[in-house]
Amino acid sequence: MCAAIQKYDVFQAIADPTRRSVLHLLSENSQSIAEISSHFDISRTAVVKHLNVLSDAGLVRGEKSGREKIYFLQPEPFEELRDWLKYYEQFWENKLTKLKFAVENDTLKNR
Repeated sequence: MCAAIQKYDVFQAIADPTRRSVLHLLSENSQSIAEISSHFDISRTAVVKHLNVLSDAGLVRGEKSGREKIYFLQPEPFEELRDWLKYYEQFWENKLTKLKFAVENDTLKNR
């Protein structure tokens, strides 16, 4: 039997602002679909679609609890994102250092 194919990666999942908001909600505590839906001006079906993308990316997990499905944040996949950003941080730091140098030298010249 084949392993399930992941449809979305972390980057695709967090690209949407609604999904980022859902992640923020779930970072505070686990919630049912109804609870999550109450925070948005979109249909419950649309919220479920966003939850499916987040689930496919491994960022959330849903568990049946009676008649409800409760969603939990799974933070482990954020390590991939953190590692990717960490690599590019060196370029930001370099640019900020150059900007600081340019501003400080310009300020000294104008005195």
